[in-house]
Amino acid sequence: MVWVKYLQKLGKALMLPVSCMPICALLMGLGYCLCPAAMQGGDISGAAAGIGFFLIKAGGALIDNIAWLFAIGVGIGMSEGNDGTGALAALVSWLMIITLLNVDTVKTLFPSEAENSSRILAFSKIGNPFIGIVAGIIGSVCYNRFHKTKLPDWLSFFSGKRAVAIIAGMLSIAVSFVLLFFWPLIFSGLTALGHGIEKLGPAGAGLYAFLNRLLIPFGLHHALNNVFWFDTIGLGDLTHFWAGQTSADVIWSLGMYMSGFFPCMMFGVPAAALAMIGCAKPAGRKVAMGILLSSAICSFVCGVTEPFEFSFMFLCPVLYVFYALLYGIVTFVTVISGFRAGFCFSGGVTDLIFSASLPAAEKTWLILPLGVMAFVLFYAVFRFMVPKWNLKTPGREDEEYELPAEIPETAGSSGGKYAVMAGTILQGLGGAENVLSVDNCITRLRLEVKDMSKVNDRIIRSSGAAGVIRPGKNALQVVIGTTVQFVADELKQLCNAPAPAGGTAEESTGDSGSADHTEAIPEKPRTPHRRVAREDMQPIMDNIYSPADGELIPMEEIPDPVFSAGVMGECVGIMPENDVICAPISGTVSMVAVTKHALSLRGEDGKEILIHVGLDTVNLNGEGFKVFVQEGDKVEKGQQIMKADIQRIRERGFNPMIIVVQIES
Repeated sequence: MVWVKYLQKLGKALMLPVSCMPICALLMGLGYCLCPAAMQGGDISGAAAGIGFFLIKAGGALIDNIAWLFAIGVGIGMSEGNDGTGALAALVSWLMIITLLNVDTVKTLFPSEAENSSRILAFSKIGNPFIGIVAGIIGSVCYNRFHKTKLPDWLSFFSGKRAVAIIAGMLSIAVSFVLLFFWPLIFSGLTALGHGIEKLGPAGAGLYAFLNRLLIPFGLHHALNNVFWFDTIGLGDLTHFWAGQTSADVIWSLGMYMSGFFPCMMFGVPAAALAMIGCAKPAGRKVAMGILLSSAICSFVCGVTEPFEFSFMFLCPVLYVFYALLYGIVTFVTVISGFRAGFCFSGGVTDLIFSASLPAAEKTWLILPLGVMAFVLFYAVFRFMVPKWNLKTPGREDEEYELPAEIPETAGSSGGKYAVMAGTILQGLGGAENVLSVDNCITRLRLEVKDMSKVNDRIIRSSGAAGVIRPGKNALQVVIGTTVQFVADELKQLCNAPAPAGGTAEESTGDSGSADHTEAIPEKPRTPHRRVAREDMQPIMDNIYSPADGELIPMEEIPDPVFSAGVMGECVGIMPENDVICAPISGTVSMVAVTKHALSLRGEDGKEILIHVGLDTVNLNGEGFKVFVQEGDKVEKGQQIMKADIQRIRERGFNPMIIVVQIES
């Protein structure tokens, strides 16, 4: 549905301002350690206290202005191409709304409002994250709709992007007029919800935690978080906690809407992951471990749970409801116990350490017994429910299991490792011609494709992705983890790679979703190139020798835009004469594709070499290929590592060209 897709995009955009919060935890946590007088009262003297006070103020600069961050973050995050013009328009909208709807302006325009305390209270809270999100949406909508607007010549200076902020300002005036009447109603509804749950005490905190997890698949948990974490209606558990206040300064037990997430994320999620690994089928256990262990570590350290949650929430929604219920139960017990901690980002061990010095933190040592309780509870429920109801958690799906291809580690940047991963994902998406858009949130690729029938989940998962989600007709999400930005960057480069001379990408690569597409070998006669052989003493690239006998094809003539544009690195093609494929260098096997059509070697000098046999041959699912090595094996230059049935590859309509790539690091 369109609105669900829009909310998911909004959820992704909100991650940008939220990602600014960990620096607050770091600065303020250290600051309160160095300057306890900032929270206890008394004179602030001495170098250490001065530095601590300085750090507290630095962290507070972001906490106190979180609404501004939401406006700008949503403005840029929801604009096409993440253009900064959308952020500028959002800032214009934000300033316009909070100025037109502040208490003094409202009293001047409507003197009678001065006697209406509930409406005045609503307008006194107008500068909140909720309105920041509204301003961000206005800014991005104006950018997406009007950034290509052409005006008459005498107004041409204001054409295009220069028109966006002006239109956003005018629209904000209209929105402010509407909010003049409706904001008090919205505020009253949010207040009723928030204070209704707040009056339930620990049970309310548990109910909030349950709803928080339950709404994650729809992206609606952000709206709920604004009520309880930020000062939208007068609560603001997060903002007050990090401002150095205590429960004596507010009407609720400060930290109660954050504390319960710590035992769940630090201990409950790893326990559930361990239970699912134990319940996996023997053939699928390695797959489950590959997906779940990294997710568990991510949850424990920084409280990022999406890789874990999205690995099963759509496979078995009933289990996910119980998972959300466990959050509610553990939060209820945590609040009763008196444990209080806060986070700027999420409930991992990092935020626990930095929040422990804040004045509202209490009994943080209880994280150990609470963690044991959460571990036992999550483990027992998952270990019982998964086999009892035959739930299809990772490693239990009804398919043949093979270990996902391990991506070779490349130090220093997003180089070879993420390029290979993105290349495999692109093959699973049906090729660049099937991809309409590439975006990402904090842990997932968010994609639009032309034809969903061309998407091969198995190939995508073989890249090392934790899962594939299909939330809409043409919408696709691939769960990667916290390194998703690097994969997204590589995937965008692959999708934008120019087509080779003489044809479009679609013409040259064919339809990768079909096994009977026309062969990609150029039909026009061309001048033969130099013949190479496995025993040649002359390298085909820098100290790289031919892995096969055949005709050497220059990079720019390879009929695949991913390779011909050099996106993955310098490469050459070889049109093979026989089935034997040997190692072009001496080194270690660092990756063998699940579909056996490709493998990579790491040389003794750290050089990463990919041997990719055929174009689009991933669709053969291993048919016609035999690999004689496995990951970790040592090989010598000239040693046979693979056999490919070239004749069968041709008969199936695929180009058998062997591509040798020196992966950029």
